[in-house]
Amino acid sequence: METISDILVYLISLVRFFVIAHFIMSWLIRFEVLNIRQDFVAQVWYGLQRLLEPIYSRVRRFMPDLGGIDLSPIVVLVSLEVLIIIIT
Repeated sequence: METISDILVYLISLVRFFVIAHFIMSWLIRFEVLNIRQDFVAQVWYGLQRLLEPIYSRVRRFMPDLGGIDLSPIVVLVSLEVLIIIIT
């Protein structure tokens, strides 16, 4: 049973890393530090978008409209932390 919980914590930590990377990339693209027209940046960005958008869209359904502010990555990160605490 301990190995299953270790695997789950590892997978949740991996998703947490992807969310943080997506969050940081969004700010770097917004402030034009990263250029989305570069092939590598575009591949990483769209890959993270495809991976995380199903999770974000489910969270956005329950969140109020805050204009241009998207708090769904923060909600996902907090939820993942709670899951890790519950599992361990």
